[in-house]
Amino acid sequence: MCGIAGIIGQKASEGSLQKMLLAQRHRGPDFIGTFLKNDVALGHNRLSIIDTSPNANQPFISNCKRYILCFNGEIYNYLELKNELQNCYDFKTVSDTEVLLAAYIKWGENCLHRLNGMFSFTIWDTKKQALFAARDRFGVKPFYYAHKGGSFYFASEIKTLFTGGIQKKTNDSVWANYFVYGSYGMPNETFWAGVNQLPGGCFLCFKKGNISTKRWYVFENKIKKYNEKLPFEDVKAIYKNLLEDSIKLRFRSDVPIGFNVSGGLDSSALLALVNKNEKGQNINAYTFYTNNSDYDELPWVESLLKHTKNPLEKVRFNAIQVKELSDTMSSYQDEPFGGVPTMAYAEIFKKARKDGVIVLLDGQGMDEQWAGYDYYLNNNNSVIQGVNKSPFKPEILNDEFLKLAKKPAYPKPFDNNLLNLQFRDLFYTKIPRALRFNDRISMAYSTELREPFLDYRLVEFAFAQPLNYKIKDGIQKYLLRSLTSEYLSDDVTYAPKRPLQTPQREWLANDLKDWVQLKIDTLKNVDWFNEALMEKELQYYFNKNQDSSFHIWQWINTSLLLKPNKDK
Repeated sequence: MCGIAGIIGQKASEGSLQKMLLAQRHRGPDFIGTFLKNDVALGHNRLSIIDTSPNANQPFISNCKRYILCFNGEIYNYLELKNELQNCYDFKTVSDTEVLLAAYIKWGENCLHRLNGMFSFTIWDTKKQALFAARDRFGVKPFYYAHKGGSFYFASEIKTLFTGGIQKKTNDSVWANYFVYGSYGMPNETFWAGVNQLPGGCFLCFKKGNISTKRWYVFENKIKKYNEKLPFEDVKAIYKNLLEDSIKLRFRSDVPIGFNVSGGLDSSALLALVNKNEKGQNINAYTFYTNNSDYDELPWVESLLKHTKNPLEKVRFNAIQVKELSDTMSSYQDEPFGGVPTMAYAEIFKKARKDGVIVLLDGQGMDEQWAGYDYYLNNNNSVIQGVNKSPFKPEILNDEFLKLAKKPAYPKPFDNNLLNLQFRDLFYTKIPRALRFNDRISMAYSTELREPFLDYRLVEFAFAQPLNYKIKDGIQKYLLRSLTSEYLSDDVTYAPKRPLQTPQREWLANDLKDWVQLKIDTLKNVDWFNEALMEKELQYYFNKNQDSSFHIWQWINTSLLLKPNKDK
């Protein structure tokens, strides 16, 4: 887990590269490496996880000196790949970094299909004078880029590009969609004009000033191989084996590992599987709580862990920390993020780092592959509350800005509405959003987050299963519940879904009222908003309507990111 950055073209310089690497140093405090030659400047911030020796430092140069690799992430199946490559590459390290480079030298872009991992990397080919960049299937690890004045800039974080010389200017259409539809942009977009992201499952080539991109992971085609309906118990057995193997692969590390736990089914399943692995039986478990019984899952977590040997590290999060941490968290995220729960979750990584636990596992991805969200029951995405209780407040936007908003249209590659909703959530909405939030908060504290339930083998296999294996008699994630019932009690296995929440609504309306008012006041000179209507909605929230705080957090988040000058 690291940070990568670089400039290809006339603007390449050691000074600019060093500034970029300094901006994202939190992603890799163990070593900063650079490669500089002519119009090529490549850099790497290293967080040492596998082969912590200096031999695996980056940028990593191949034996033949032709290829230079900058890599962020982990290749979990690197040992198996290394065994395949032994006869065609002379390995000098025991790192997954060198295995990745050897795989590219052997198989070219086709190496991507052999990788099981989370990754974002670039390879500079000194012979072809071309840059190849790729991102993992679901986009766990980030890759941002910009093309300015004939030079190509790339980095793991957006702020890094700004530091390198890319202008910070709002992408107004993405912001408008955020306020009107709650969208965080399409997979290639960001909230900043001129800054693009490489979508998950895509690769990019830059040569002689030209950029081309291609989708290398076509999920719709991959699941076609599961065209035979298997008996329920057979599917459960296959999925169980895949789960156990996924956990086993993600225990490959040369530094201490822990895991995050809540009281929900997915987290509980992770706990059970972690403890099936011999290496997982005594590792730290982390959870946060707010001392509010309406939201906290601490009683369920403590109940789960009383049957294991895992020490539980409880992290308390309170209202005043929202005020104290909001600017810092916003600067790490670079774009709007998920509110108070994201900040509370971040404190887990801060605590883990203090404990010397560098790698954490969590349970992201089960709802999307096994149809766990409430709206999957109806096979539609209608807003149950009705129009008047929408969490979005487009009426406070000025007319010209409002016209920029266009309802996002997502692909529907399947003839089944449930599958299309799952596909949307995996590749366009919920998973990309969660992965971005989680990457930034883990890397902010120089820790690595691994997502075992997003192993592509699991997602493909689960996605392709019949509807009645996912939802049966109104019970969602049916097969997963049946599987985890072998490890857990029924009150956990068949408990209704509880979204991981905090008292955000109450805190913003009461404990933090003056701070909220102050932050939103700074937006009243921003020409996107109708000042009078915004103030009216804010007072209505303070005094009456606290059913949702999403719009309030949107405005606070915008204030944090834009930092408008009230006096201009």
